[in-house]
Amino acid sequence: MAGTMSARGLHWASINEVSFVAGMRLMFWIFRVFGRWPFRLVLYPVLAWYVMAKPLPRRASREYLQRVAGHTSTEPAGVMRHFSAFGESILDKMLLWGGLFDFNSVELHGGELITDAVAAGRGGLLVCAHLGNLELCRVLSRQRHDIKLTVLVHTKHAQAFNAMLGRLNPESQLNLLQVTEMSPATAMMLSERVARGEFVVIAGDRIPVSLNPRVAVADFIGAPAAFPIGPHMLASILQCPVYLLFSVRRGSRSEVHFEHFRDQVRIPRQGREAALQVLAADYARRLEHHTLRAPLQWFNFYDFWHLPELEHNDASR
Repeated sequence: MAGTMSARGLHWASINEVSFVAGMRLMFWIFRVFGRWPFRLVLYPVLAWYVMAKPLPRRASREYLQRVAGHTSTEPAGVMRHFSAFGESILDKMLLWGGLFDFNSVELHGGELITDAVAAGRGGLLVCAHLGNLELCRVLSRQRHDIKLTVLVHTKHAQAFNAMLGRLNPESQLNLLQVTEMSPATAMMLSERVARGEFVVIAGDRIPVSLNPRVAVADFIGAPAAFPIGPHMLASILQCPVYLLFSVRRGSRSEVHFEHFRDQVRIPRQGREAALQVLAADYARRLEHHTLRAPLQWFNFYDFWHLPELEHNDASR
């Protein structure tokens, strides 16, 4: 980020949010042998250690839950419940790639948007979020061989977790593309894939891993927060339909939601900043809707509302 960052404004990529992966490997074995309730009993000591040893994620979780409670006029949930939901989501990812997940528990909403596009030979851009279990969408796409996804990620901060998924199923790594900066060559490659009727997936709720992040500020759960403009800039390059993708767990059921966002994104030279602000605000509004439906499943354990010291017209750079 621009300038020297305080610990409070630490960039998400510098926080190893899956440093208890070794413990989760043991948890996975317990689940396979004894079931989910014994898994949960053993999970809490692992989580307790993590929460005590990691003050920044702990504080970010507490402040986020207080913000949700203030916005919805409810009592704030506990930090341990938040991290427990995170642990459960990691288990679900492991079950997915280990071939043990019950797909009968999945409810698909708006899936016709994607199947209709595939039938017509049209590709698109899917803008997702760190909400719930997005691995579910990748596995579902592998079950439908006519749906091809390329997921743009920055996985260097989670190498241990990705390596663990790779040991469970080597195919878990096949459609990941590490991208720190969007080069012309990468944009051209993605454009070719979309032209073939494939889909590109990019997260819309984490700012870029760069010294000068290009962001737009939008209201999110009652306060301004920085959102990346990268997904919208990529959409303007690809000139394809844009959809939103959200996944949450509700009790014993998993939900996957696809939503239409834009037929195309065109960002004019004049009024560029205003256009990006509108796009960021529209995305933030839908993210807020789904996050408030399942607040314990939003897994950004850093101060999301910490605004970097941005130049006045940052979004227009």
